[in-house]
Amino acid sequence: MNRFIAVAAIAVALMQAVPASAAKNVVLVHGAFADGSGWREVAEILEDKGYRVSVVQHPETSLDEDVLAVKRVLAAQDGPVVLVGHSYGGIVITQAGGDPKVTALVYVAAYAPEDGESAADLRQKMPPASTASKRTPDGYIQLDPAQFHQDFAADLPAKTARFMAISQVLPNASVFSTKVSNPAWKNKPSWGIVASEDRAINPALERFMYQRGGFAVTEVKASHAVYISRPKEVAAVIVEAASRN
Repeated sequence: MNRFIAVAAIAVALMQAVPASAAKNVVLVHGAFADGSGWREVAEILEDKGYRVSVVQHPETSLDEDVLAVKRVLAAQDGPVVLVGHSYGGIVITQAGGDPKVTALVYVAAYAPEDGESAADLRQKMPPASTASKRTPDGYIQLDPAQFHQDFAADLPAKTARFMAISQVLPNASVFSTKVSNPAWKNKPSWGIVASEDRAINPALERFMYQRGGFAVTEVKASHAVYISRPKEVAAVIVEAASRN
């Protein structure tokens, strides 16, 4: 009997963790050189709070194909969605976030381009510290494994960063030069997380983009891999975005 009461109490607590008026669906979009597995701890924190979490595994072959992958997941949601993007994933959610199910956007150390702007355009404004990227003969981009820990994930254990380096997903170079249209952040409430120790995207550029868009901004002392190294802080911003929609 006591066990039944305890289980019931836990169930009630989880239901109460998500405000009645909140968006209960969260869709997480990874960035370049990574896949969706990096969202694991953020997803688990959100699920423990009662949110329904989906992680998009987009191919990084073109912006159009990545946007379609996100829309496929959005179509499966049963209500309002908080759409979250890390790094290049910010470009993807900027283009895909116009979907009517999306009620809020969260940019995690991510690009937030203006109409007619690309990642390459933004990087020229404020170049990053990293020089680790190199182009393959067939037009994809790789981060030098020897620099991956320092430039992408400096606050993660060396073994973790090493595995990420040797398992990185190479994006097609075109994803960085493709310009977006009708940015979703112009019509949806948006939040931005600045990773203050970021070497892959200039933190000053992150601040510029988020301030330009009128985002609610949170700054976290972390590397570009802030979604892995500081999952509690990232999850807290997502919860804030969800609770206001």
